Amino acid sequence: MGRKAMFITGGGSGIGRAVAQRFGREGWFVGIADINEGGARETAAMLPTGASSVHKLDVRDRHAWDEALAAFAAAAGGRIDAVFNNAGIPLGGNLADNTPAEIERCLDINLKGVLFGAQAAYPWLKASAPGSCLLNTASAAGIYGTPGASVYSATKFGVRALTEALDGEWAGGGIKVASLMPAFIDTPLLDHTANQGSNQGIRQNVTEAGLEITPVGEVADAAWNAVHGKALHTRVGKTAHRLAFAARWLPGKLRKEVRAPKGLAGQ
Repeated sequence: MGRKAMFITGGGSGIGRAVAQRFGREGWFVGIADINEGGARETAAMLPTGASSVHKLDVRDRHAWDEALAAFAAAAGGRIDAVFNNAGIPLGGNLADNTPAEIERCLDINLKGVLFGAQAAYPWLKASAPGSCLLNTASAAGIYGTPGASVYSATKFGVRALTEALDGEWAGGGIKVASLMPAFIDTPLLDHTANQGSNQGIRQNVTEAGLEITPVGEVADAAWNAVHGKALHTRVGKTAHRLAFAARWLPGKLRKEVRAPKGLAGQ
């Protein structure tokens, strides 16, 4: 068998770029997909020569998924061993202040795009099973609802639920399904504002709330371990671990904390 192949959405920056570099260093052939083709090409230039292909993809387009995966498989030698459903956007602010367009875009990219990706990936992962993997980017916001980011939290709870459902649906076929649950990661997403009505960056909110920002390389290592390990959900960062512990063992205390004026992330 030739080298393994992984298709990554949101590969033009941030977590997707770091994971592409991590798997590329390990000898995998990497498909770098992004709606920003320029960013995807920048990522490809960071990988060893001949270790990647670039695909422009809007994850909201179900037909485009089929075309991109077929093109990637052709470039990779006919098989796909892993698909990293990673593309996503932030959306913060109070629900009452979010516009319908903002809500629809976040739902379409963060949740519908992941559903479409899983559906499109299935025949390829089934063909390369056992040992193939669908890896989804969820979030610490999928552990407990984050005040000031209700729509984003809803999408990430959805990704978490999808991961758990497909873990059951696909187990008999030898396909591993897993998620990453990072907290605040040092990527360009932190430099966005929470929503179009805000002039305060997400990074500033996180810093003022006293929460840590985790290096993106830690997420890349977590992705490698998730693809090769047995965990269903892999938490990344102190905040994610603290939330999971509190949600299970101290739910009353956690609820009181998130109801405080600054909430979890100073939104």
